[in-house]
Amino acid sequence: MSLKTYERIRSNPKFQAFVSKRNRFSIIMSILMIIAYYGYILLIAFNKPFLATKMGPGLVTSIGIPMGVGVILFTIILTWIYVRRANTEFDTEAEAIIKEATK
Repeated sequence: MSLKTYERIRSNPKFQAFVSKRNRFSIIMSILMIIAYYGYILLIAFNKPFLATKMGPGLVTSIGIPMGVGVILFTIILTWIYVRRANTEFDTEAEAIIKEATK
C-alpha cells in the first residue's frame, strides 16, 4: 500500500468512525471479560463459604464448580460474539474504506 493511499485512509471520516466504533466494542468486551474473571477470583478470595455451599442435599458438587464452568462458557460466548462481528461487520466496513481510498 502506498503512503498516499495510507494517508487517504487515515484522513477518511468513515475510517475514524470505524476505528472509534471498533475500539468501543473491544473495550466493552474486555470490561465484560475482566468483570467475569476478576469477579470470580474475588469471590474465591473473599467468600469461600458461599462457593463451598453444596448444590443440594446429598450432592458433592459445590456452587463454585458450576460458576467456574459458567465463567469459561461466558468467555467462549464473548469470543464468538466478537469474532462474528469482526468477520462480518468490521471486515465489510474495512474493505469498503480501502476500496474508497484506492479509487
